Amino acid sequence: MLQGLVAGTAVASRSSTLARFRRGRDFHSARTSSRLLARPFVWGAAIGLASLWVLHRQTLHLDAEPPVRSEETRVDPATSIEFPTTLVIPSKVPLPKFTLVGVGVRTVSFLRVKVYSIGFYADLSNPNLNIPKTATPEEKIEHIVQNTACVLRIIPTRSTSYGHLRDGFMRALQGRMRLLQQQGSLTPAEEASAQPPLRQLKSIFPNTPLAKHSPLDVLLTAPEPAKPRTLVFRDLGVVQNDWVAKHFVLAYFAGDGLSPPLKQSVVTALEGFGR
Repeated sequence: MLQGLVAGTAVASRSSTLARFRRGRDFHSARTSSRLLARPFVWGAAIGLASLWVLHRQTLHLDAEPPVRSEETRVDPATSIEFPTTLVIPSKVPLPKFTLVGVGVRTVSFLRVKVYSIGFYADLSNPNLNIPKTATPEEKIEHIVQNTACVLRIIPTRSTSYGHLRDGFMRALQGRMRLLQQQGSLTPAEEASAQPPLRQLKSIFPNTPLAKHSPLDVLLTAPEPAKPRTLVFRDLGVVQNDWVAKHFVLAYFAGDGLSPPLKQSVVTALEGFGR
């Protein structure tokens, strides 16, 4: 099913409307000091120059337009929020075309309050993907996250705040860290190296509202030799660390997942995927 979608979107990519990112909105880190310098960058430059920003602690500015909706969309049945089936990000640094793998809703509390819908995109044309069809769904998901670029598109179902999303992200990563510690799968070196990036992640979210149906895109860059993986939060900032970057995404699929409908949607889509 998913392989047919990938093939179809490859044919349609030349005629589909390019997704673009919005222009002119700047957000500053809550911990930005007077020593920090503000410079405008497009989304692609955030990827290509992420290491320089981290080293010099510069404030990130993304000067780009939001992606426009493509002709083909998929609807989250729980919220009626639409997601484009393919995502093309204009960038100075070449980026792949991302395929929508699955969608789902994130709920909280025993009342199952719907917080946001989320779409999981991946570069499924990456030659580094070598997944046997006989692999389990969890193995396929982990292989994709480990070996190719991915995007999480988060769309609030109601007006919320960046701080609320930040707290949820931090709880998920901290819970993931505790679980791996109990399983003996987290080395002391990994735990120590993840602490500064976790603090940085917490600091990049402004104390401002996020309007209903306003998308927040989180890009996990593809692996590169001798470089850490990078998380790029559109209009907010970047975080560079292999553990934090990978497990930010993997946390959505651990166990039942932060969004069980998302995990089930991805599992179903990947049933026939592989070689």
